[in-house]
Amino acid sequence: MGSFFDFDHPFFRPLWRRIAVVGVCATWGAFEIWMGATGWGVLFLGIAALCFWGLFIRFNPRTQGEEGDKDRR
Repeated sequence: MGSFFDFDHPFFRPLWRRIAVVGVCATWGAFEIWMGATGWGVLFLGIAALCFWGLFIRFNPRTQGEEGDKDRR
């Protein structure tokens, strides 16, 4: 069974995009909690944590670069 989010997609290769995705999710979750919608806040903070894990902890840019080189040959 595949993953819901494809963290190995070339879209996430630039660092600024990975920071933006995690930052927007975390900010939105904090905003929801601040406004009193705890359920939505916890959901978005969970998504931010999942994205942080997939885009920073598990992320391996060398693997992606090697796959891209194979496609060019």
